[in-house]
Amino acid sequence: MSKPLIREPLYQQLQEALRELLLSGDFAQGDRFLTERQISERFGVSRPTANKVVAGLVSEGVLEFRKGIGTFVRGTLLDYDMRSLVSFTRKAKQAGKRPTTSILAFRKVLAANLPPETLAALQLGENDEVFYMERLRLADGSPVIHERRWVPAALCPDLARRDLLGSIYTFWTEHCGLTIVGADQFIRAINIRSPDSALLGVRSGSAGFLLIATGCLADGRPLWVERTTYRGDMYEFHHQRPAAGRLMGMAPHR
Repeated sequence: MSKPLIREPLYQQLQEALRELLLSGDFAQGDRFLTERQISERFGVSRPTANKVVAGLVSEGVLEFRKGIGTFVRGTLLDYDMRSLVSFTRKAKQAGKRPTTSILAFRKVLAANLPPETLAALQLGENDEVFYMERLRLADGSPVIHERRWVPAALCPDLARRDLLGSIYTFWTEHCGLTIVGADQFIRAINIRSPDSALLGVRSGSAGFLLIATGCLADGRPLWVERTTYRGDMYEFHHQRPAAGRLMGMAPHR
């Protein structure tokens, strides 16, 4: 039996003890973790305290709660590198996960029917045609991203539904010969509500991220506008600041 915790604050002590336990190698990715009762008995704390600490580790993405089953050790979080544009497919594979895509919508619409801010961002006339696509991206079968994009049809007229099953960036760069130089991105923390919460398999009000971005070509033309919702328990956003006096560029997609 582990030595009971005696120092204050008890919540912080228990949190550190459980983190050490997770790093000890006793629990592998996907293993069922200790129950509240087991934590209470092992560390000599109340069950409400055990519940509070476990809930905190779940919200951080360290543990995963499965309704009616228990709490399990989470796998590697997916990383969104804000310095460069890398496809979801590539990032998921780098994290050791199997990426899949569910196409929710794909159609051609008139620019006149777009939201005013989207029309302005794409710099189109009202009679121009736009591809609208809506995709649910999954990692190892779990939905992690709900993505909506608007793309000028003239820039990729051959785009077909089948091209959305993998990396759209690969299609743009290799099939269309487009040179993507970066994106203007805005990211904010949100509470995921319906219908996104149902699509992503989380409770309404769960933590998430909303990414609003406009992708740009080398000649300055906008290639896409997107509004993408990320599950907060599955993603982390990463940005490395350059040293003083150095510039950090935006790498192209591959």
